[in-house]
Amino acid sequence: MRTKALDYLYGTLHHQNTLYSATVPTALYVAALLADPRTAWSIDKERGSFPGPMRAELLAWIASVANEVTDEAEKTSRRFGFPLDGYPPALGILEIRPLLFTAVLDATDDADLHVREAAIAACVPLLDDPRLLHHRQDLTPLIREVLGTSELWQHRERAIDALDAWGEDSSGLEGQRNPFAFCDTDLPLSDSSP
Repeated sequence: MRTKALDYLYGTLHHQNTLYSATVPTALYVAALLADPRTAWSIDKERGSFPGPMRAELLAWIASVANEVTDEAEKTSRRFGFPLDGYPPALGILEIRPLLFTAVLDATDDADLHVREAAIAACVPLLDDPRLLHHRQDLTPLIREVLGTSELWQHRERAIDALDAWGEDSSGLEGQRNPFAFCDTDLPLSDSSP
């Protein structure tokens, strides 16, 4: 049941980078759920899924939604003739970023490493909000020390990109050496690595 609910979040409420009118209240609901102890329960994982309990998946969903309204997303949307300020679901997510950030920030000290990493990764796109910029300095060490040293190349890449974009030092952090390594590798069906 939990796995089906997550599939619904990605498949219906935020599918292929699209925000819908229902995405905004759902994001608030997901943020409120993060503190519920039941989100620490495991869920069924598919090949290529990120590790961690349901809470990590919920944080990843918030990050995915927040990615659609970053400064970079706004530039891209505007370049293709679809500015975010003319798109009500995007305006709704822009408005609630501080609320999402508060819920996500609470998970940055979670006992589960996968949840901590997912929370820090979710903070990054939320910190494009002008009302939240002052938090960047406080989160920079976590981005460097937790995301920058993650076993997951996606988190390391996010750390490097964020630190570089914010004018912080990313030297010493290693991203994906071969960005096509995953695509070029035939993994056994039983492999559950992301």
